[in-house]
Formats: sequence, structure tokens, C-alpha cells
Amino acid sequence: MSQSGLVLGYHAVHPFGRVDLSKGDRASVQELLRTLLAPLEPFFSSAKARVRCPGATAVRFDQTASEVEGICRPLWGLACLLAGGGEFHGTQWWVDGLKAGTDPESPEFWGFPRDNDQRMVEMCPLGYALAVAPVFWDSFSARERANMEAWLGNSINEKNMPNTNWLWFRVFANLGLKKNGGKFSQERLESDIRHLDTFYRGGGWSNDGPEGIHQMDYYSSSFAIHFLQLLYAKLAGDEDPERAAEFRRRAQQCALDLAHYYDAEGRSIPFGRSVGYRFAMVSFWGALAYADVELPAPLTWGMVKGIVMRHLRYWQTQNDMWSPAGTLTVGYSYPNMYMAENYNSPGSPYWACLAFICLAVPETHPFWTSPEEDHWPSLPPVKPLPQPGHIMSNLGGHCMLLSSGQACSYPMKGTHAKYGSFAYSSAFGYSVPPGLFTLEQYALASQLGLSDDGGEYWKTRRLSSYASIETRGDGADAGPVLVSVWAPFSDVSVRTILMPPTPAAPNWHLRIHRIEVQAAAANASRSIMTADGAFAIHNENSTDGRYLDLYNTAVGEGTQPKIVGNYDTLTPDGWARGHEGAFAVCRDAGAVGIRSLEAAGSLREAAREANLVNADPNSNLIHSRTVIPTLQHTLKSGQTAWYVTAIYAKPAGPTVAVASFLDGWDSPPALPAWLQAEIAENKA
Repeated sequence: MSQSGLVLGYHAVHPFGRVDLSKGDRASVQELLRTLLAPLEPFFSSAKARVRCPGATAVRFDQTASEVEGICRPLWGLACLLAGGGEFHGTQWWVDGLKAGTDPESPEFWGFPRDNDQRMVEMCPLGYALAVAPVFWDSFSARERANMEAWLGNSINEKNMPNTNWLWFRVFANLGLKKNGGKFSQERLESDIRHLDTFYRGGGWSNDGPEGIHQMDYYSSSFAIHFLQLLYAKLAGDEDPERAAEFRRRAQQCALDLAHYYDAEGRSIPFGRSVGYRFAMVSFWGALAYADVELPAPLTWGMVKGIVMRHLRYWQTQNDMWSPAGTLTVGYSYPNMYMAENYNSPGSPYWACLAFICLAVPETHPFWTSPEEDHWPSLPPVKPLPQPGHIMSNLGGHCMLLSSGQACSYPMKGTHAKYGSFAYSSAFGYSVPPGLFTLEQYALASQLGLSDDGGEYWKTRRLSSYASIETRGDGADAGPVLVSVWAPFSDVSVRTILMPPTPAAPNWHLRIHRIEVQAAAANASRSIMTADGAFAIHNENSTDGRYLDLYNTAVGEGTQPKIVGNYDTLTPDGWARGHEGAFAVCRDAGAVGIRSLEAAGSLREAAREANLVNADPNSNLIHSRTVIPTLQHTLKSGQTAWYVTAIYAKPAGPTVAVASFLDGWDSPPALPAWLQAEIAENKA
């Protein structure tokens, strides 16, 4: 590629999207990676030590560290390519850049890290690259090797680090030097792994932090902990066989859980933070092959390969995730700063290069020689996962997880949406608030919001005082549910029960809320507004791209009731009775809807109403314009109410007829007998 770089125009498709992956061979995935690396060329500094990706957005660390991200994160892909015998014409850019960046006398010196410095994160791909791609260390002079030892080893071993997955980054900094005979600290390497082992919770799962933290997102699997355990098992297994065997054993256990996060269309379930790393979500599966893990039944290498290849093909269809210069943007399916973390610099998304660990796997490995298979026929359609606190479902045309109890251990933008939502879908994604004023800005997809100021500010579930997977029903009707207890206000308590879909009603799941507002003598007029949201869905019609109109049977698209526009919630024709519900159908996305089921018998007094909340733009990860079917109600001081909410979701798909999108809408599930009994006994 010339120094002018790639420029994407009006109808341009990124080279990433034009690579033919239909054969599922290693050569095509190598080419896919090259299309990711090549557009970075114009953004290298003169001495090649820094990469300043397009975008002038700031992060919580300094600009130099941001540009160190820009050069080091793509190393995950380049190192895997080189380790597997592949080639890239720009390899010398990184060779030269590593020399200049670690040279204190260079004007492009990266600077030694301070305590808790972002530079420590980037030492992980650098350490791995040194360990597996000889071209780097072999190209260094004696002085340049000493510079690398000082920057990569001495500096990080002397500094404090966050008590999280970051400790693995120091392990790999030392391991990279060790594999090349450089100066490193075996004592620090050992002590960090011993401490990381205290994060282990059982069943193959590790927390992203110490006791008292419940955070098991993709950092526990593909982004860091499991992934790096497997790389360690591969690189250090000969001299640390017992630990390597344990890491492989954990991966075997966890694989049977993690398989439930990837659907038949190649999509993974967005959950938690850093989902802007996109296809890094699938790196765990390539790492299984890289570390020579023996797969647990019923998984096969054809299934593992299918998960990886379908996932890469899915991301090939996401043409809006690129900058005009062809670099990855901060966001998910499109550029989006609202969902970004405060550590997501313009170079940050290249952590996605973890996905290319499969390129370090020999072509003779069954990962590459096996024909692709679908893993879902061999897995249960519903499975409770005790460690992450999820109930997984593959019914209804998408993978979905119900979640309770997880929470980020530190303040994070949109943390209630990333961890506290009730349901997360591979097809519909989660939504984050682009503002904090009215429902349109809060975008309460798969959340119950409560407001005590007339609907200006809303509180949702973030921390739970109790969360557990329990069993409800008897005999053949027994099944798992998720129970959580939480308090949006000091005088309001909520007990929520989440019930997964069933084969009889595959497109529905239930949320049951018992909400108690304490009586307040000093403020007897106090009222609490509630808003229970379904999944968000694309709000564009297929005819002219405008917002969805009222549902048109002939077209198979639209909403019921109508979308009345932003903030105009008093328009009468924008409301329906709760038991009638609200739905939205978009031809390219499918259908979502919501109904209240408490309008029967003793629960009639709840009398919720349904409408369509026209969420503010750019709140959803997948579609920039969305609408959220929602049930609303108001509770008074001293009142206790039961809400039984039925959520409908049927995604579009290559084999799903548009005319079938609402096939299940008029057949919501009945209230289970156990639920009626609990309500009658006034307990949940």
C-alpha cells in the first residue's frame, strides 16, 4: 500500500469485507489480517515508534501512551501471523518502531511506565511478539536488547498494577524476555500468577478481580484471563507442566459454557465493557487450538472452527465500523463514543487482533483441516451458568443471556446498562444512555427504570443485594430462574425474577418484579414512575429510511401503537393498554415487543400502559436509530405492586420470512403455576 493509504468513499467496501472466507482456510484469514494492518501505514510516526490512528479523542492516559497502543495492539495479529509462517510487507515498520520506542535517546521514546500506567497493558502483546516471532529480538543489537530489557522488564517489575487481569500483562512482559534469554524476573512472574490464581472461582471461570468482585465478562475469557492462560500453557508448559495442565483443564470446562455466547449467524452476545474490541470476542476458541487443548465432548474442532469463521464473516458485513482512512473506529457496528470506556483511544480497538491467534496454529491442526460445523445441535438450548450468574438461551433465533448480580468494580460510563440489564442478545445488542434526561436519553433497553421526579431522571438496577440462580416449578415443569434483590432508592425495594424462553414459547422470556414503596408519613404524596423496556430495535423503514410508521400488514413492517416522536409522551394515540402491549417490526432486524401479563385476576390493579420510546440516536451498539417497546406505570407511597412482563424477540435471518416476524406475538406464555402461587402468598 502506498503512503497515501486507503480512503473509503461513499459506496466503498473495506478490503476486510472483500476477502473470501468461504473456504475457511488459513491463507484467507492471513489475508484478512493484512487488510487490517495495511491501512495503519500512513499513521506511523517518522521513526515508526508510534501510531496515531485517526480521531482526536482523549482518554484517561497521556497521548504518547495512546500512540503506543496504536503500534502495540496490532502486534497481536502480526505476531500470530509470523509465528505461523505468514508474511506481511510492513513487518519492518514494527521492528523499527520497537527499537525507537524503547530507546531513551530517541525523540520517540515511549517513556518508562509509572504506577498503573497504560503502557503496562501494551507490554503484553509486545512480550508475546518477542516470544513467538524471532524477527524482533534477532533484529536488535546488544544495546537495543538492553533498552528492551530496561523498558519491558525492569520498569514494569518495579511498579504497582491494578488488581485485575492487568497482572497477566506483567507475566507476558517477563515471559517475552525469558524466551529470548533477556533479563527478567522469575520471582515477579511466579508471584503474579499465584495471585491471579486467587481470582479463580470454579467451573473453569475466573473473576476479573479479587474476592468481593463479581465481574465475569469477556475479560474472563477471550480478552485476557482464559486467553492468556492458554498462551502461557503453550509457551511455558514444558517447564511449568502442572500449571499448564490446570489452565487447559479450566479451558475445557469453560468451553462448554462459552459456546452458548455465539449464535448460528456468527454473532456473539455483547455483554460488559470493552465490546469495542469486536472480534476479539472469539479469540478463546483459536487459543484452544494454539494450546493443544483436548476438546470436551460434544465439542469438535469443526464446531470450534465454525464459531471462529462465522464470527469473522459476520464482522465482514459491518461496513460502518471503519474510519474513512480504513482504520477501526471506537464503537461497535458503527463509530460510537457513548458506549466507549474512558480508556478507549483511537488505537484501542486493535485489541481485536487477538482473534488472529488461530494464525499461529499449524495448517495441519484439525482446527484448519476439519469442515465447519454448527455447535448448537449438540448443546442444550437453555443452560444456567452459576459462576457468571447467567441463564443462556438459544431459542427464538438468537443467543440470549439473562443476567443478575454482576457489576463493574469501579465507576464506568453506562455501567448499569453493560452489567445490570436483565437480558443481552446477540441480535439486538444493548443500549447505553447518550444523555441523562428523560426516557429517550436513558434508552432503557432490557431494563426497569424508576423515577421519583416526574420522569426526568431514572434509576435502574446496578448493584444487587442478592442474586442467585434458583429453581421454580415441579417435575417436568421445573426450570432455572434468576432472582435478584435491588434498591433504586432507599425507600424502594425490587425483587426481580427472570425466566428464560421455553420450547413452547421460544420468542418470549418473562420478567417478574415485586416493587415495594415504603410509606412515608413526611411525604405521603411521593410517587414512583416505572418504565420496563424490551430490546431496542432498528427504527428505520425499508422504503425510504424514515422512522417506522404504524404496522402495515402488507409491508410486514411498523409499530403498534405509533411512535409519537421524541419527548411527546402525552399523545393519546401513542399509547396502548399494557396487556395489548407494544411492538416494533423492522424488515432488516426482526420484531421485538412487550406485554404486561398481570392484567388478570388479582393483579388487575397494576394497569400498566404500553408505548414506543424513540431512543436518542447512537444509544444502541448495533443500530444507530432504535425504538424500545416499553411498559409504564406509577406507584404511590406505601404501595406494593407485582409486574409480570413478557418480552417478545424474533430476529431477522437468512431463513426467516418477514411474514413470520409476529407469528408468536398473539400467543404470550401463560403465568406459570409456581408464579401464581408465589404471588398469592405474597412472596417472590
